[in-house]
Amino acid sequence: MKTILLPVDGSPCAERATQYVIALAREGVDPEVHLMYVGVPIESAYLRRFVTQEMIDGFHREEADAALRSTAALLDAAGVRYRRVVEVGHPAEAIARHATQHGCDSIVMGTRGMGSVGNLVLGSIATRVLHLAGVPVTLVK
Repeated sequence: MKTILLPVDGSPCAERATQYVIALAREGVDPEVHLMYVGVPIESAYLRRFVTQEMIDGFHREEADAALRSTAALLDAAGVRYRRVVEVGHPAEAIARHATQHGCDSIVMGTRGMGSVGNLVLGSIATRVLHLAGVPVTLVK
């Protein structure tokens, strides 16, 4: 069995990465998928004066549910096993760390996410994951 880390953010690229993992499963890879969403931390001291940690946690839960919903449905329909992983942190670092700590064999992710300016050429998160990851990374356009 191959353990694949599949970080998603609800973007079309993330959906194509999911389709790639499903294709691998149909070819007989039998993956164990770690379906991951990483929420960006809210670090503004000014904002924290007006919102509670409970409100921030709720926001991250809602964002994760929205980002994972369509991907989970695709994996369910294809009969691919997965477990949800939700973290809050800097995405590239969290992705690389999870892959190492959980013995993932590879990472499959989209080249561009929901961001804008940082994703002009090849997503800034994807580029950073390439540099940080200690396992093979497959980028899907």
